[in-house]
Amino acid sequence: MAPSIGVVVFPGTNCEHDVVRALGLLGAKAKLIWHGDTDLEDCSAIVLPGGFAHGDYLRPGAIARFSNVMSSVVKLAKSGRPVLGICNGFQVLTEAGLLPGALQKNSGLRFICSQSLLSVVTSRSVVTSAMQPGQMISLPINHFEGNYTCDEATHKALLDNDQVVLRYVDNPNGSVDSIAAISNEAGNVVGMMPHPERAVEELVGGIDGRSIFAGLIESAYV
Repeated sequence: MAPSIGVVVFPGTNCEHDVVRALGLLGAKAKLIWHGDTDLEDCSAIVLPGGFAHGDYLRPGAIARFSNVMSSVVKLAKSGRPVLGICNGFQVLTEAGLLPGALQKNSGLRFICSQSLLSVVTSRSVVTSAMQPGQMISLPINHFEGNYTCDEATHKALLDNDQVVLRYVDNPNGSVDSIAAISNEAGNVVGMMPHPERAVEELVGGIDGRSIFAGLIESAYV
């Protein structure tokens, strides 16, 4: 039976239907979860998609992390189930304390919308389990506050624990160590700035995003 994957919708989320479509193309059952809901019992995995949750007021993800659904997302993540945050979803995960560090404004204060070449750093995360370190993939990026930052101790811990998942080949936003995606220590919670849901069809962004979702789906079976 295909796993059921919940896609959380906050006020201002705008990539939820793209994620649902991408998951469906790869055989998963995806359903939208309103941010005020708390019941995730039938969800094998969760995706926090991109957008502008609560208008990105205060700072991206700062209000969304207090939504009712997040207590259930935290519980699901701590149980070992897969959780993926994409772009704004990555920001929410850092605000909720599920991932270390923070996302700040891009260097040069520029909004970036372009294709980005990425290097896979580890196969230990739920989204890269079927990929090889050093493998190159191309995914779109679309953000203003995607500049990943952390202190030296956190950066060292990320490296020591193999938590860096993807790096930009040509760092577009000033992120520390060219980081494009990280995981928690267990590898089941991943935040990434690139948009894999926009790269699942040959004629629209390529198909490199399929590998990301295929990993998530496979891990949801376990």
